This record gives sequence, structure tokens and C-alpha cells, in this order.
Amino acid sequence: MNDQVVNKKMLYLVSQNKELCDIVSELWGQDNMLEFQTAGSALEFLLIDPPEILIIDISLPDMSGLELLRLVKEENVYRQLSTLLYIEDFNQTKDFDWSSLDVDDFISPPFSLEMLKARIELGIQRSSRTLDASPLTHLPGNTSIINTIKERIQQGEDFALGYCDLDYFKSYNDKYGFSRGDEVLMMTARLVVTTVRSFKLKNAFVGHVGGDDFVFVMPSKYAELACEHIIASFDAIIPQFYDAKDREQKGITSIDRQGILRKFPFMSISIAVVVNKDSRLEHYGQVSQIASALKSQVKSMPGSSFLIDRRPILI
Repeated sequence: MNDQVVNKKMLYLVSQNKELCDIVSELWGQDNMLEFQTAGSALEFLLIDPPEILIIDISLPDMSGLELLRLVKEENVYRQLSTLLYIEDFNQTKDFDWSSLDVDDFISPPFSLEMLKARIELGIQRSSRTLDASPLTHLPGNTSIINTIKERIQQGEDFALGYCDLDYFKSYNDKYGFSRGDEVLMMTARLVVTTVRSFKLKNAFVGHVGGDDFVFVMPSKYAELACEHIIASFDAIIPQFYDAKDREQKGITSIDRQGILRKFPFMSISIAVVVNKDSRLEHYGQVSQIASALKSQVKSMPGSSFLIDRRPILI
């Protein structure tokens, strides 16, 4: 049973309930967990060497389990800690405001080892996704992007990775400010997601690398059409993010990276597409290298453009 648990992550259990301690120990293994009978003894370890999973009994002798939960989660660095509440008697929860509890899940007897294992693993995965996700767009971030690409390469899957980058975004941000820049990023995220979703594919993926960089992964045969749709939609929408005077002038005046005042056209979108067909890619490093080279080429093209690399890789 223990060998099936995700990555043997460290677990802290705070409870005086011997039956619960025995069950968790049987499931998790003594080498991967610490048990605490009081909130005070747990806090000393929690704030110095936090675990990946925390199970808190709401009935503790020195303070409420809810208070311990609050003390831990009010520290920003521990907000993503996967946390489960153990509730011996569900009647204790009648006055709970569940919407205010920063907790991933709860367990209440009776429950089986399999149920406990499933809830712990779901909590871990939920916290991992939250930690990885972009705080602005809520799209999966770099860890998920890299893992997705690695898995598809290992499986020999036919896929295309589209790397989307906005042109002249910095000059827009400098003139209009971060708030309006964020609106452009949100629009771009929705546009890419909507376009990819329109193909109704089960294995498509969209992620946010950070800043004005986005990626999508889909079967290679759809990549060209997806790029065309993204570009057409982006070019149609983007003028609306400029003030009327700048729309008339079809651009803005702002400071460039060298500190020189110059005119910039409307933002455009450049898409570099790396294709894995017939298992041509062997590892993630190749994807990153090809995407970087393509990105430089496509950004040198005027306006919104895309470039698909189908050349054989020379070993």
C-alpha cells in the first residue's frame, strides 16, 4: 500500500486520536511522517520545516484545530501547503463557515485506507496545481508546461507546441500602466484557450509561461489553423485596448528599451511552432532550443505572424 502513495512526501499529523494515528501510519509509513499530540508542539516544526501534507484534528487539547490551521495559513509561504481536517463528530461543524476555511479537504469516520489515500493525493495535486498556476490568468505555469512536453515526448506523441509572444507589449505597458497591460494578458489568455478549445480535443493544453508568453499543445495537424485563428482574433480585438487618439494614429509614442522616444504600432502576436512528428524530438531541451530560434525569426516578421518548424533534427 505505501509504495503506491505519491512520491512519499512528508506528512505531519496533529492529533491525540490513536486510531487515526495508527491508520495514517499504516498508510504512509513512519519514515515519512511526524505525529504531534498538541498544536504547540506541531507549530515549532511547522514553521521551521514544513511538510507537504498536514492533517489536523479539529479537537486538540491546547487550541482548536481551526486556530492552528489559521496560524499556519496566514503565513504566505505556507498558503499552498496541502491541508486536511480530521472531524471525529460531524455535528461539531454545524457552526463552521466553510467558505472561510483555507483547507483542501476533510476526513471523517468511518473511512477506508483507500479513501484516505485518495483524499491525501487529491489534496497534493490540488496544491501543486495552485502553486504552479499563473496568479493572473490561472493557467498552468512552467512546471506543468515542462511536464506536459516531457510526457508527450516520452510517449512518442504527435504534437505541436505553439509558443505565443506579444510584440510591443512593453511599450504598451509603459504608456498605459500595468493594470491595462494585465487586461491585454487576460484577453490573450482567453483567446488562446477559446481557440484551442474550439477544436474539441481531449489532449489539448494551454499554459502561461509568464509575462506576455503563452504556450499551447495540440495534435500537429491542427496547429496551422489554430495559429491563423489566434492571429485573426488578436488583430481584430487589440485596437480596442488603445485610446481613441492612439487608434486614429494606429500606434503609440513611448520609450524603447534603449530609452529613446519612438512610435510603436499596435501590439501583434508572434507564434513559434515546434512539431514532434514521427518521434523526431528526444528530450525537452530540443523543444526549448528550437522554440527559441523560431521565436527570434518570427518576431522579425512584420505584424502578427507564425512560423512552423518541420525540419528534421540533425543528431
